[in-house]
Amino acid sequence: MSEGKEAESSNNRDWDVLFNLFAEVLASEKAALKIRAIVKLAKMSRYAPENKLELAVPMLLELLRIPQGNLSPLIQEASAHCLKCIASRGEGKLVNLIGQPHAISTLLSLLPISGEGLQRALLKCLRNVVTFSTNSCTILFSHGGLLFVLDMIDNCSGESKWILLEILSALALIKEVRMHLLNSTRVHLLVEAAKYGSMISRTRAAQAIGLLGLTKRSCRLLVGVGALPVLIRLLEEGNPSTKLVAGNALGVISSCINHIRLIALAPERVISLYVELLQGSDFIGKEIAEDVLSVLAVCEENAIPIIEQLVRILRGNDPEAKAAAADVIWDLSSYEYSSPVLQNSGAISVLVELLEDENIDVREKVAGAIAQLSQNEADRAFLANCGVIPRLINVLDNGSDELRDNAAEALVNFSLDSSLGDQISSITENPTFQNMHDRLMQIRASDEHLDVSLRRMTTEQHI
Repeated sequence: MSEGKEAESSNNRDWDVLFNLFAEVLASEKAALKIRAIVKLAKMSRYAPENKLELAVPMLLELLRIPQGNLSPLIQEASAHCLKCIASRGEGKLVNLIGQPHAISTLLSLLPISGEGLQRALLKCLRNVVTFSTNSCTILFSHGGLLFVLDMIDNCSGESKWILLEILSALALIKEVRMHLLNSTRVHLLVEAAKYGSMISRTRAAQAIGLLGLTKRSCRLLVGVGALPVLIRLLEEGNPSTKLVAGNALGVISSCINHIRLIALAPERVISLYVELLQGSDFIGKEIAEDVLSVLAVCEENAIPIIEQLVRILRGNDPEAKAAAADVIWDLSSYEYSSPVLQNSGAISVLVELLEDENIDVREKVAGAIAQLSQNEADRAFLANCGVIPRLINVLDNGSDELRDNAAEALVNFSLDSSLGDQISSITENPTFQNMHDRLMQIRASDEHLDVSLRRMTTEQHI
């Protein structure tokens, strides 16, 4: 029967009658009938009314707790399977009901004494419960579930091990669990969880890796057990939300200067993945990509391919991607080695042209990057030769406040450079620039005073 017809058939059933029959069978001594009834309910659980399943859950848990004669393991296995199916309906009352403390205790108590079939059914039930109920993760952890899981991982293989790793990935979103894995040097299990299993589980594991990677010690351990290639793989093959999580986790680890060079072992692969994220439609993805590309470019050998990709984007037709690319260049322009790289790549001449782009966000980011570049004497000369000054002057009268402020900031830097000769007068004689000049100089003086005060305070603290 197709899914649509099955749903329609389920809607036409008299669920009161069916549930009463189910309850009668469970109360009887007919073990074979009980198994058939439970398996049937498992199949129908996707469409059964929630209020009926809510009544069935305690009955199924009771079958797990109380021995049922010679067929007890089969009845328990069917019950665990049915609870798993009910939990798979997702977040809500039902999964929280199965994840209550007494229910978790029952599932845990059966695991060590179960045969292979029942054990696998219990593990799948636990996996679904912790996947759809954050509160159940906390309950499982507080009932010693982490030690159960870790002990079983050491003694399991195949499907059971992958199910356990999926349970671990859910538990690892709890800080105490991550600290236990770190202190017991078992973070390799988290990397395994990010490598195998369902994508939702691998995403959770990547999130936990990112949270762990915030300290240098854990960062070293994660790199040592192979976290980088696993995260890169997730960034390549994951769904959009997985790519965000994996990209962020990889960025966290790459922020440690020692590991930027490790990522540089496959720079084109990693950089292209973040450029793809930068060009995507997700705003958070763009922010992650901007931050990580800026961090990766700290390593000079990464900077050239990064800037080449950014220039390609700037020459394209996607305004959001162009604004993001200009924002990254704004950051990179403050790096010591950036000047020749930006000049030789054609980035600066493209930025000058984009001051006339029709998109306001692009113009604002471009003007910000030019203002940063204009602080360097060599870049000022290169910018001036590209014809930036008349374009900046034009922006003063035709832009948003942020755009005008960035343009004026750049023009102040040009106006103070005597090597520019006659070009200075075209700046200083502009009425709009004259009106903005005094305010900008006051802001600069205030910033310099603040910097001096902070340096003095820092010096006094070290005396």
